[in-house]
Amino acid sequence: MTMTGSAIFFDGKTSARHDVTVELAPKTLRVRAPDGAVLAEWGYDELEALSAPDDVLRVGKFGNPVLARLEVRDAKLAAAIDELSEPVDRSGRSERQMRRRIVLWTVAAAAALVIVAVVGLPAIATRLAPLVPYPLERRLGEVVDAQVRSSLDTGQLGSDFECGSRAGEEAGRAAFDKLMRQLEATAGLPYPLRPAVVRTPVPNAVALPGGRIYVYQGLIDKAERPDELAGVIAHEIGHVAHRDGTRAIVQSAGLSLLLGMLLGDFVGGGAVVLAGTTILKDSYTREVESAADLYGVILMDKIGGDARALGTFLQRLDGRTHPGMRILLDHPETKERVLKINAAAGSGPTRPLIDSAEWTALKRICSGG
Repeated sequence: MTMTGSAIFFDGKTSARHDVTVELAPKTLRVRAPDGAVLAEWGYDELEALSAPDDVLRVGKFGNPVLARLEVRDAKLAAAIDELSEPVDRSGRSERQMRRRIVLWTVAAAAALVIVAVVGLPAIATRLAPLVPYPLERRLGEVVDAQVRSSLDTGQLGSDFECGSRAGEEAGRAAFDKLMRQLEATAGLPYPLRPAVVRTPVPNAVALPGGRIYVYQGLIDKAERPDELAGVIAHEIGHVAHRDGTRAIVQSAGLSLLLGMLLGDFVGGGAVVLAGTTILKDSYTREVESAADLYGVILMDKIGGDARALGTFLQRLDGRTHPGMRILLDHPETKERVLKINAAAGSGPTRPLIDSAEWTALKRICSGG
């Protein structure tokens, strides 16, 4: 049904006012004189809103060389024209639609970013990490090391932060080095490891890109025999061999850090801080941790140590007796890990990695005055 209503029409040729009837056909607006003659017929998409008081809808035909215009004071008729003509849009319909589109696109973009972050970036990091040249990985490790040491050395001990450097600690350092030489020689990594025992009371160890391994004093304090300590270190060597730290940094800090390193610009201190924080607080997946466990078991078997010692150590450090032990916080369920470690361990004879006197000295590596 065609809607009609009264309006005033100016033909643009004279200043005369014409009382007219407006017909809203399906595709066009018709202006009829009292005798029924059609004075104008404009498509709805051709209309343009002209300046007018709030209670008046004044429209014309866009691009019309004749300045004809129609003034509508009938509120229902004006609302109907507004609804039919997108260019008129006195009600703000187009603006609302645009806002809805913006909201929808924003939500879609946010969802896409989440998908990239959750699915895409880990996949990219996994593929990219093995391709990072070893010299670049070593350089990355050196940059991250500075931030990690700063975070760990809360007492600002400087060079004394590393155990084995004070008087009375030399024998402990020698025993630690002997243990590390056996693990490192058998691991056969493409670059030398740089292990250190640091004065941090938490029972933990951490591996950085490029071969830096920090063994915390708290871990040595909790270990009851050399094979337990060696098992944890072998696990960390597994992270180095699998380049897990590099992958974690690429995933968290993004490609900007690596690209900046290639260009000699580390993209500001923020990326370095983020990289260091990633190493200290990153939660590896069960698969990554299981792979490092398996690597450690195989390495311990190769050097003739007790490969089951890692599982024994972890089981003893379980939260039932030592709540909140950091070595467990970011690792898979201890019971599951122990079962897998024992299943993978060999059954052949073992040998002492260091003798009892050396173990006693190693336990005192951080005791110097």
